[in-house]
Amino acid sequence: MIILSKLADYGVIVASELATEPERQVTAGQLAASTRLPQATVAKVLKALAHAGIVASARGAAGGYRLAKAAEAISVASVVAAIDGAIGITQCTSHPASGTAKTGTCERTHFCPTRPHWQRINLAVSTALSAVTLADMVADRSPFLPRPVHPSGDPVTP
Repeated sequence: MIILSKLADYGVIVASELATEPERQVTAGQLAASTRLPQATVAKVLKALAHAGIVASARGAAGGYRLAKAAEAISVASVVAAIDGAIGITQCTSHPASGTAKTGTCERTHFCPTRPHWQRINLAVSTALSAVTLADMVADRSPFLPRPVHPSGDPVTP
């Protein structure tokens, strides 16, 4: 199974939440509440996203976070890379070869017959994630958001 780390997934959630109102500056606490993620996790994600230039931060009483550029200019791939590093399906194709197992790379890297094919697969996955922007992620969130409920218990229709 190919799966992103939880932190990378949370990074996409947090960045997408910021993309819903890109001009608004919000605190880590506000983001934690709106995304229903732990505040410590949101703070960790924001630090990585700020380091990568995806979000901008301001200190002080009126401080907070916002996207550093337009949501249309930020790909899901860049958010994932900010958290997890280079996208790679296998460890030997996502980290430089060193020839030792201690560093986490495969000892077979230099003569592995499947390595070139994994490189192509990595490129395909990276290309797919690069084609989706934060603007795309928030374009139509309505099917995924809980519907408001009227005090009578009936769903509210728009």
